[in-house]
Amino acid sequence: MQEILTKSKPYFLTHWDEFTTTAKSIVIDVKRGLIPPKRPKLTKSNNSSTLYEQMEKCWEEEPSSRPTFQKVNEMLAKLGKRSGRNIVDHLIRKMEQYTQQLEEEVHNKMQQLIAEKERSDNLLKHMLPKSVAASLTRGESVPPETFQSVTIMFSDIPGFNDLVSKITAFEVLDTLNALNQWADLIMEHFDVYKVESIMDIYMVASGLPVRNGNHHAAEMSKLSIRMRKDIHKLRTPGDPSKHLQIRFGIHSGSCVAGIVGLKMPRYCLFGDAVNTASRMQSSSEAMKIQITDSTKNILEETGGFVIEERGIINVKGKGEMTTYWLKGALLADT
Repeated sequence: MQEILTKSKPYFLTHWDEFTTTAKSIVIDVKRGLIPPKRPKLTKSNNSSTLYEQMEKCWEEEPSSRPTFQKVNEMLAKLGKRSGRNIVDHLIRKMEQYTQQLEEEVHNKMQQLIAEKERSDNLLKHMLPKSVAASLTRGESVPPETFQSVTIMFSDIPGFNDLVSKITAFEVLDTLNALNQWADLIMEHFDVYKVESIMDIYMVASGLPVRNGNHHAAEMSKLSIRMRKDIHKLRTPGDPSKHLQIRFGIHSGSCVAGIVGLKMPRYCLFGDAVNTASRMQSSSEAMKIQITDSTKNILEETGGFVIEERGIINVKGKGEMTTYWLKGALLADT
């Protein structure tokens, strides 16, 4: 009745009360039996003074002082005769109005919650592979998984550190934004997943978390060829007459993938294949795609790629390795 008559929550009639009073403190004060007892604050209306008085009697501290239901009904009947209308119907109408207002508030809150959940889900899908993000959204755990055959690619912009030292911080930020947007748009056309990007370095994988047979080497190769072809669209900051250059390193092998972190989860790869692909990138040359023997063998089975032997090189941490240059592809979609 108090909520219906005042159109406000019990004990929360003013903004000040709402910010300084908690539900727990209210319950404690009511249990303590203060004098006067802890009760909601009421702003009485002359038109409903009898209702307010009856309501106050109903929450008397001493139970024996409270009116019985029979007396409450008698009082409501007298009010109904005095006003020429049924007071119960009047209260029911007010209750229906109040319920409708609550339903509207719940609906608005629910719409806000749905919109916020969609934003959170979209953010999670951009941070993690779609299948992994979907599992986490459903509350399912994502245990680490071993992938026997995947292809990993690292790329970077040669001389980027020297370039950064010659331009302003704002120009660095603009360049990295342009580089990320450019690369992300290209990757959408291939079956690959961007694992990580740090400054100008990209780490991309194919064949996980959704396995794609032996297509991972071809997908990664086509992506690298497309990126090398389109890098001319990005101009060098401070010298628009020149365009950026890029280099790649690709390796195929096995790795373990899983979620690392709780607040900011990342889908991370571990294993020798990651280290080998990174070494292929660091020992590569500008505007060239260096691949290992394992990637070359898969591409030869797939067909449609032009590969040239580079020879034996000394790779840090790996010793001597025979590597190859991926020159291009005969496929139309590259």
